[in-house]
Amino acid sequence: MIKVGVLGLQGAVREHVQAILNCGEEAVVIKKREQLDEIDGLILPGGESTTMRRLLDKYDFMDKLCEFGRQNKPMFGTCAGLILLAREIKGYDQPHLGLMDVIVERNSFGRQVDSFEADLAIAGVTDHFNAVFIRAPHILEVGEDVEILAKHNGRIVAARDGHILGCSFHPELTDDLRLTQYFIDMVKMQKNVINSCK
Repeated sequence: MIKVGVLGLQGAVREHVQAILNCGEEAVVIKKREQLDEIDGLILPGGESTTMRRLLDKYDFMDKLCEFGRQNKPMFGTCAGLILLAREIKGYDQPHLGLMDVIVERNSFGRQVDSFEADLAIAGVTDHFNAVFIRAPHILEVGEDVEILAKHNGRIVAARDGHILGCSFHPELTDDLRLTQYFIDMVKMQKNVINSCK
């Protein structure tokens, strides 16, 4: 069994934890930076990216999260989590973590009242995924080695950059576990690679 952490400072933490448990794996709510040493993969949940960044600074998480990513441990950012991971945010001078080679635009599908659901084809996951978009960002550009996994109306809404996965929507708000399971499979594969190198 692997341990998958969910950053527990703000956002849809409980729903991600339940999704991990429903996939049969152990879930850990991460509220202290030291806990990152105990897990095999990490989900950065949706929420409000500016608030999340403020809390990351307050609790001294930034360097530790960057180190986690540089160790090639899998990370999955959903909605605000995607914004935290991106190397560039349109209209902003500095990224947050800058670990994923994508450029994102915040709130590009409108405000909370403009929330919607859409049926997506997600490469390597399913041809039909009911995706929930809430004040969602989208990916404007991807780096050379980034795989585009899904688009909605021509906009990139899911991508994978090696051990880092990101999406614009909230998979944890549905009963469909397939994207969470896809990330768990990434974590398992990476853990096997790390163990084989020891």
